[in-house]
Amino acid sequence: MFLWGTATAAYQIEGAAHEDGRGASIWDTFAHQPGRTRDGHTGDVACDHYHRWPEDLELMSGLGVNAYRFSIAWPRIQPDGSGGVNPKGLDFYDRLVDGLGERGITPVPTLFHWDLPQALEDRGGWLDRDTAYRFADYAAVVADRLADRVKMWITLNEPFVHMVFGYAMGLHAPGHALMLDALPVAHHQLLGHGLAVRALREAGAEQVLITNNCTPVWAEDAAAGDAYDALHNRLFNDPVLLGRYPDLSAYGVTLDCVRDGDLEIISTPLDGLGINYYNPTRIGAPTDDSLPWTDLGVNGYPTTAFGWPVVPDGLRELLVGLRDRYGAALPPIYITENGCSYPEQDDQARIAFLDGHLAALRATQDEGVDVRGYFVWSLLDNFEWAEGYHQRFGLVHVDFPTGRRTPRASYHWLKDHLSRTAGGDPAHP
Repeated sequence: MFLWGTATAAYQIEGAAHEDGRGASIWDTFAHQPGRTRDGHTGDVACDHYHRWPEDLELMSGLGVNAYRFSIAWPRIQPDGSGGVNPKGLDFYDRLVDGLGERGITPVPTLFHWDLPQALEDRGGWLDRDTAYRFADYAAVVADRLADRVKMWITLNEPFVHMVFGYAMGLHAPGHALMLDALPVAHHQLLGHGLAVRALREAGAEQVLITNNCTPVWAEDAAAGDAYDALHNRLFNDPVLLGRYPDLSAYGVTLDCVRDGDLEIISTPLDGLGINYYNPTRIGAPTDDSLPWTDLGVNGYPTTAFGWPVVPDGLRELLVGLRDRYGAALPPIYITENGCSYPEQDDQARIAFLDGHLAALRATQDEGVDVRGYFVWSLLDNFEWAEGYHQRFGLVHVDFPTGRRTPRASYHWLKDHLSRTAGGDPAHP
């Protein structure tokens, strides 16, 4: 069965930041620091999904999707990031999973979508190797409760983005600006992933994935393009799929934190690879000594409200490139995020975006790439990280002061599309 779904993330929609024993996350801390988010917005309330989840599940049911990718808030489960378990946190996701099952929607939880418990950050966060082991413990706790009904799991969401924005550039929580000194975050996240895969399987999980944000690299300079590709794409795919890190010599650094046996753990076989696609990246030769490449920006294409270029065929280019690079080592692919932000009054652009990317998905399958799912980002307008509530990605408009949900024209367009595919393969609508 092809998975048609929508995607969300806990801190972006749940709210209830101080209810039922939930601990603080790095995003609670970061968003309350002056100047960190646009207009000082926080996820304290967000979409109030914690209380309104039945309504949101009805929206999914009405849309006609057969899967829902959400994330579990680690601080709800273990308020201090380790040790004691908060039963009310597990109860919430228990109710959510049962509600999905009652509506015939496959639950696809992500265990980490950037909301690290603040208590772990205080001990070093993902710069500290021990966090990888705490992540595996947390995965075991959640799976022990839910694996009887949850068959597909995702360990990490976009470890590249979390490393770069959160630890290298300081644009996201936890707000460190370490540049290349942030590279241990990559290894510790991947080690945590590998350990969690094993913990999930021991608890009865049938399918386990990781979700990586990947981009086609349009290189104006071959060496610069290779260096960028190594950092953005291969740093997080090669260890998982091939059991080795790419050549990072262009950066003048080595991953001294890698220990014997780590790569064997990281490359524990997977059942699928989640890919989040938004746009290509055009790379040129470096202009200074800070990095071995320059981001030139992609010109000549329409852009979203975020300023991101809309290049539907980039999805096909990316997935065919992954197939050609990894061959038999590449597991089935699930598009775990693809979507766009547009002003609330302009939904025809969102419809055109979805139509173009679904056509690219069909073309990808025609080229023989094994793609088994597509999740739209996002079901709801939400707290869009450092942008606060200014960027609207939702198929459903949310009036944040009241929480009122209103399906957009794109929701109805996708509903019609899904009714014509009858839940089947996108290559055969």
